[in-house]
Amino acid sequence: MKHKHADVIIAWANGAQIQGRFNSGDVWEDIEHPSWHLKWEYRIKPEPKPDIVHRTRIIPSSLQGFGVKFDYGVSNVEFTFDGETEELKSAEVLK
Repeated sequence: MKHKHADVIIAWANGAQIQGRFNSGDVWEDIEHPSWHLKWEYRIKPEPKPDIVHRTRIIPSSLQGFGVKFDYGVSNVEFTFDGETEELKSAEVLK
């Protein structure tokens, strides 16, 4: 019979970083030396998601519709969001 954690054990033996949690808990912990308890769950640590970067052009609403010409193809702000949480990490004015 195949061991409950056989696939993860093989990945660990090949150098993968392993995470574990007890009894289907909410928090996965990095584990350097897994003991492969049957009451624990183990997984290969997922790769972090990359940050999401959006560039756009913002113009004052007071100037819209008055014949003022803007180059809408040129971004003037950049927003960076965390790839995991999608929370705003930074906003930068581009020159």
